[in-house]
Amino acid sequence: MALKIDIYTKELELTDRIHDYATKKVGKLDKFLSEIDECRVDLGHAKTARNANERFIAQVTIRGRGFILRAEERADNIFAAIDATVDKMTRQIERFKGKNWRRRDDGTSKSSLAVEEQVEIEEAPEPVIVRRKSFILTPMDELEAMEQLMLLGHEDFFVFYNATTNKINVLYRRRDGTYGLIDPIIG
Repeated sequence: MALKIDIYTKELELTDRIHDYATKKVGKLDKFLSEIDECRVDLGHAKTARNANERFIAQVTIRGRGFILRAEERADNIFAAIDATVDKMTRQIERFKGKNWRRRDDGTSKSSLAVEEQVEIEEAPEPVIVRRKSFILTPMDELEAMEQLMLLGHEDFFVFYNATTNKINVLYRRRDGTYGLIDPIIG
C-alpha cells in the first residue's frame, strides 16, 4: 500500500516539481516504518527570517498506531529543507524503533527494515537529568502567564496553573515572536 501524503503550503506556491519531489522523498519513509497511518508535509517560506539560509521551512508529521513523530528543518531552498527534514525523520524513526521494538537474541530488531542498504547508527549516550526544580503553581490566566514569562526573563517557556481551565499549561514563545499554549488532555 502506498503512503498517502497530504502536502500543505504557507507563503509558497506548490508547483508540480515541488509536489513530486516532496512526495518522492517523504514516500520513502514508509520503507522504514510500515505502521504509518497518516503523513502530513507542511512547506513554507518565511520572508522575515533573520538568516537568509533559513527562509524555507519543511515539516513532516507522521501518525501511526500509538505514535506521532515530527521533524522540521530550515534551509536556503525548499528542496534542501525537504531533504534535511526527511533525514531527520529517518533518524527519529530509527530511534523510535530502537526503543519500542522488541529485540531478538542476536540484537537485531524483529521489525524488518525494507531497505537494501543498512545505515550504521551511532549509539547516543542515554540522557541524564542533571537538575530538578520544584515550585509552587499559583492559579493565573493566560495573560498573567505571558506577563510572568516576560518578567522572569524566561525566553522559551513558562509552566503555570490555568485558573480558567483548572489544568497545568505551558506557554511558549514561537520562532516568529508569537506565543503558543500547550493544553494537555489526558487520554
